[in-house]
Order: sequence, then C-alpha cells, then structure tokens
Amino acid sequence: MTETAAPGALDGIRVIDLTRVLAGPFCAMLLGDMAADVIKVEQPGRGDDTRAWGPPFVGEESAYYLGVNRNKRGITLNLKEAAAREVLAELLSDADVVIDNFKLGTLARFGFDAAWYEENAPQIIRASILGYGSTGPRAGLPGYDFLLQAESGLMSITGEADGDPMKLGVAIVDIGTGMYALSSILAALQARHRTGKGQYVEVSLYDTGVSLLANVAANFLASGNPAGRYGNGHPNIVPYNAYPTRDGMIALSIGNDGQFRTFCETVGKPEWADDEKFARNRDRVENRGACDGMISDLFRTNDTDNWIEKLLAAKVSCAPINTVEQALTADHTIARELVTEAEHSTEGLIALPGIPFRFSDTAASVRRAPPVLGEHTEEVLTALGKSEDEIAALRETGAI
Repeated sequence: MTETAAPGALDGIRVIDLTRVLAGPFCAMLLGDMAADVIKVEQPGRGDDTRAWGPPFVGEESAYYLGVNRNKRGITLNLKEAAAREVLAELLSDADVVIDNFKLGTLARFGFDAAWYEENAPQIIRASILGYGSTGPRAGLPGYDFLLQAESGLMSITGEADGDPMKLGVAIVDIGTGMYALSSILAALQARHRTGKGQYVEVSLYDTGVSLLANVAANFLASGNPAGRYGNGHPNIVPYNAYPTRDGMIALSIGNDGQFRTFCETVGKPEWADDEKFARNRDRVENRGACDGMISDLFRTNDTDNWIEKLLAAKVSCAPINTVEQALTADHTIARELVTEAEHSTEGLIALPGIPFRFSDTAASVRRAPPVLGEHTEEVLTALGKSEDEIAALRETGAI
C-alpha cells in the first residue's frame, strides 16, 4: 500500500457508487484511487454479483470482486424500502457524483428523477452506465461485455484470419466503458467549476464497443472495404506481428520505413529494405504474407532472448510474449508498483492490482482494501446523524 501525506487530486469529492460487476465499479475505483470518498452501495445479504464470481477466492471474497473495488467504503441499502431510499436521498444531497448501472429508468421509478436532482441535489454529477444508451431502437436493453464485443464488430476483427471470431481475453468493453465514464465525470466536475451546477452524463457499452473500432472503423468509412481478421497482425502496418523463434515467440512492431531499414540491418538482412516488394510500408502491406514469412524463417534460427537483446540494443521495438504470471512478477511491474498490498478487514494483507497512473503533486494511493459487505454501514449512517436506535430499526425492517 502506497502511503501519501499530501491530499489526492479528488480529495473532498464524494462519490456514491450504485454500480455492480465491472464497468461501474472500475470507474468508481479509479475515482477512489484519486482520493475521492467513494461509498459503494449494495443489496443487503447479497451484494455485488461478482462477490460470488469464483474461484479463486480470498477467504469469502472473489478475486474478481477484489480486483475492482479498492479505495471504497461499503454500505448496504435495500432500495425497495422507503426508509433506505430516504437514506440514499440524504447521501445524494451532499454528494458530488453518483454512478449507477441500473436498467434505464430504475432510479426515476425510485423517485430520483431529473426533477428530484434539480430540487434536492443540483450540484451532483449523475453518471449512468447503460447497455445500449437511452435513445435508439435498442434503448433500455441490458448489456453484457461478451455480447457487445460480438455486436459492436470487435469480435469480427479478433482472431486468426482463417479462424472464428474471438472475444478479447479481458472484458475490454466493460473496462473501456468504465474509463469513458471516468473521463466524462472528471470533465463534468471541471464544468461545474464554471457553472456551479452538476449535469447528467451517459455512457453505454454499445457506444464504447463501436468507438473502440477506432482506426478499423476509419478504414471502412474511407474505403468501404470489409474489415478482416489479421491474427496478431495490423491492418495498416507490416511487420507488426508475433513471430516464432527457436524456443518461443517474439512480438515485433515496425512503425515506419526507417525503422524497417534499421531492423533489416540489425538482423543481417539489409537487402530486404531495398527490395521493391518491401521498401515502403504500403509495399509490405500488399506483400504481407511474404514479409511475415521471411521474418518467421529468420527468427526460428535463434532464441527469443537473443533476438530481443540484439533488437533492443538497436532500438528496434520488440517484446517477449509473457504469461500473466511473468508479467505480474516482472522487475518493471514491481518497480512501477503495479502490484500492491492492502490490509483487508477479515483476510489480513492481500495482494491487489496497483494504480496505473501517477501525479507529481497529488499522489494516487491505495488507502483501503475492498470492503466486506456492509462494512461501513454504521459508520456512514452515524455520520448522517442516525442514532443507534435508528440504525437498529433500519436493520430490523430490512432497509440496510
């Protein structure tokens, strides 16, 4: 756990996290990393669905849940109960951000519509994470990362050219949606400095999936040509691929013709750079199979480590293809504190993914381990002015 004496970038900002699973919790966690006071609200007795998504587990908590819920306090509220909704209203009235990923219209049905916010919490940034957004023919439908990778076209461009469409190994649409939500919330907070008012922010898994097509979408819009699958290759750059070596594989990234010439000279094949089939990137793209083939044949003559040492010495971009274990135990990973530890309330010191950004003056830090279900309910309610008897009554009626 990183210790910091200076206030974090979002110190003093309170976030009410009504989300579950991945996109929303990931967004709220990153706000917490920046020192926002994040209060995660969960259903009593059940909590976030991902608490049960295992194995593996650390004690009673799933690794999945632990991975996206650091730097939060945790409370339980059964929003079907009027008393719980009254507590939520108190929390929202003094909060800066609320994030939800309920189905479209759920919070409004609970009484928290735009008019309520205008009257009771005009300062708050209201961020909704939806499956398909609030408009369009599929508005209101629930969204799931796997299905949105499929529907957005991402799967159609992932996998080997002669193989089936494949999803990515991580829930990239969920993660991307969480990051879009984060940047939108930060922009809305900045706008509030000018206007003094909060606003509604909407992101959706569908919008994220389509936007992640990025240059592939631009290629299609410019040419009208169907996008294909290139395995580990790149539609616009060659050589940019994974190549077999004598004892494994190596990832190679050549971004321009100058880099290609340096590569050819480094591996003892300067004539490749003068060959009219390979001299320019557009030539290499047209002759992709031949170019990749001759590099594969060459790389098979030596071991991965030897190639990497030689190429990096010449400033040719390449990398080993690590396993997750190798990546998480790499010297550079440790040096960058991308694996950290936190003191969990029931499991003691636990390992967690670290924070992937740094500030020079307002340091991000891991201050809290992910909360057990309802860990801070009494603490938060007491801060709202609730007495022990009032808290007991809320518990008795099933509101918390």
